[in-house]
Amino acid sequence: MSRTTTFVHALTRAGFALLAFSVAYTATAQLAYPNKPVRILVPFPPGGPADALARIIGDKVSQSLGQPFVIENKPGAGGNIGMEQGAKAPPDGYTLTLAAAGNLTIAPSLFSKLPYDPAKDYAPISMLATVPNILITAPTVPAKTLRDLITLAKARPGTLNFASPGNGSGAHLAGELFKSVAGVDIVHVPFNGVGPAMTAVLAGNVQLFFAQSSAALQYINTGKVTALGVASAKRMTAAPELPTLAEAGLPNFEVTSWYGLVAPAGTPPAIVERLNSEIVKALASPDVREKLAGLGAEPIGNSPGEFAAMQKSEAARWAKLAKEANLRAD
Repeated sequence: MSRTTTFVHALTRAGFALLAFSVAYTATAQLAYPNKPVRILVPFPPGGPADALARIIGDKVSQSLGQPFVIENKPGAGGNIGMEQGAKAPPDGYTLTLAAAGNLTIAPSLFSKLPYDPAKDYAPISMLATVPNILITAPTVPAKTLRDLITLAKARPGTLNFASPGNGSGAHLAGELFKSVAGVDIVHVPFNGVGPAMTAVLAGNVQLFFAQSSAALQYINTGKVTALGVASAKRMTAAPELPTLAEAGLPNFEVTSWYGLVAPAGTPPAIVERLNSEIVKALASPDVREKLAGLGAEPIGNSPGEFAAMQKSEAARWAKLAKEANLRAD
């Protein structure tokens, strides 16, 4: 064997050794994840359902993985500002985003241009929970049933307002869908988060709100707002006395909010799987389930593949509905 051939073989062996070392080092680094604090970006203000859910899950997973999970609220533009920051973060597993259904599946059908691509910019980790929307009215509204509200809205076109936590949110779409299905003329008033929207309803400045159960139940139970029905396929476990809106007179009306945890696209699969395993375990724990029940939320905890499939099918469903009802947010 010539010296040249021997030298080439030596280089080849060295290259394979270096590659093997690199793979082993990467695998070891991923298995050691996390070795520093992890951020969870919440694209909404503190105090809302997304914030509460992030803190419940973050605290539980932090205990299991031995590193702090730090919540950072990044509100604005109906969640789009925080979603953009999450999409552009380094794909190393140390910046995650608590994403709402509206941002992942509804916004693409309502906005002509988004600063992120829900289908391409994120690695799904797990859906966390569903949070039903309840149609509530301000104390100044005389309607006590859904039919009363529709009658009132038709008698006073353009005078009733409905709140939402931002353009493109689930509550926004629910209100627009309600306008289309019920044949009423009501005006959308977007706020910067669930808390400000609820404050406006309590003050009587806005008359209607498809509020998430986590924000609405306490005010329903104390009689500060009137609940007309739940915008979900079945009645809520936390408030079984409330009819669904389909039962109350709007057949097939369903707009349920849900939340999931995502990472930037390109995050190593081993890290995504590790996080998924810990989240599923957290959602199965009795203390977390008890806290979610207090919010009126139903835990999910599915696989990354199941989450991705759900996101795709929901996006297609809302695209169809938005086109049929001519819904736009800009």
